Amino acid sequence: MNRFVVISGCSGGGKSTLVAELARRGYATVEEPGRRIVRDETRSGGTALPWIDMAAFARRAMDMALQDRETASAEGPWIFFDRGLIDAAAALGHATGEDVLSPLVRAHRYNRRVFLTPPWPEIYEADAERRHDRAAAIAEYERLLDVYPRLGYDLDILPKTDVAARADHVLDRIGQASG
Repeated sequence: MNRFVVISGCSGGGKSTLVAELARRGYATVEEPGRRIVRDETRSGGTALPWIDMAAFARRAMDMALQDRETASAEGPWIFFDRGLIDAAAALGHATGEDVLSPLVRAHRYNRRVFLTPPWPEIYEADAERRHDRAAAIAEYERLLDVYPRLGYDLDILPKTDVAARADHVLDRIGQASG
């Protein structure tokens, strides 16, 4: 069983909050590549931003996701990723039409069970790093609903509940004692 677990889904659906809760409980976690790229590009005056050059942003996210996997290999028994390589490949495919089912994506597998946060309008908020609207977030979510199963992953749609219950759900589903 692969110990790299992806938390993906709709922007603004609570992924980062869930990953922070898992970190609080002592699990190794990896921050979303997109947010790190936006912060870096904004500081440096770069253009690899989703609202300027989505293809450059997605390519950079793919590179960062590969680096994250390499770095995380030395960490604990379970590592939770706030998005990852497949999300970046799906974004690149959407921006350019490139094949998201490429050998690169197929060679770097995550745990077969992928947790998705569904659209949750009541908690969605745009911010400096998330400038797209809710409709764009839902369209992205629908692409992920398609891409992950085509790559052989099993989707586990997270319940719209408090973060502690969501973390318990994730841990229960991968066979870890929750709490």
